Amino acid sequence: MTRTTRASAPTSETRQPSNGQASNGQASNGQASNGQASTEEPPTTAPPRATHRAPSLVLVATGDGKGKTTAAMGTALRALARGWPVCVVQFIKSGKWASGEAKILSNLGAEWHAMGDGFTWDSEDLERSADMARAAWALAKEKIASGHYRLVVLDEVTYPINWGWISSDEVAGSIAGRPEGVNVFCTGRDAPPALVEVADTVSDVRKVKHAYEAGIMAEKGIDF
Repeated sequence: MTRTTRASAPTSETRQPSNGQASNGQASNGQASNGQASTEEPPTTAPPRATHRAPSLVLVATGDGKGKTTAAMGTALRALARGWPVCVVQFIKSGKWASGEAKILSNLGAEWHAMGDGFTWDSEDLERSADMARAAWALAKEKIASGHYRLVVLDEVTYPINWGWISSDEVAGSIAGRPEGVNVFCTGRDAPPALVEVADTVSDVRKVKHAYEAGIMAEKGIDF
């Protein structure tokens, strides 16, 4: 689902620059304002060290760039390697995608639920698509509350939230009230404020270039 800009989803191009762009408009991503590569000294002072562990964490990968689902699936792989029970609920992707991550992570023991209806522009009945998203949330809410899983991935959950199909307050409230040891990873563009507020770590993945914009189709092994 990372292969193209989502036409019907709210975009983040109108946000204030926060990645690779300084507040004065000058580039800050290793490129000087005159177009020459900037040179930086490697840090020699360590940042402040963490002082305690949390029972569990909430992570959000948002933004208009490629890699949000990829980050969540990498975390799921890491969790499985540690022997954690993992559950993945996908809100947009359908089982027809037969993605590489679904194949390998399921084989490794992840519980997998691809409950979406695909791209909204391909839907023949958006109300049915909305009902499917609501059913996906009902299942995800149950999985979170069960306390059985050490990691629950809510893949592309931000889209049905932003389209008004499910309540951002309900999602955030269920995550905030989860059992102590349940980690949650949410993905999707334009993460709503309620979801950002409840998260411990939020990454805004910024698009610099995307192959699809050059007419390159999604590739097996790279995109799905």
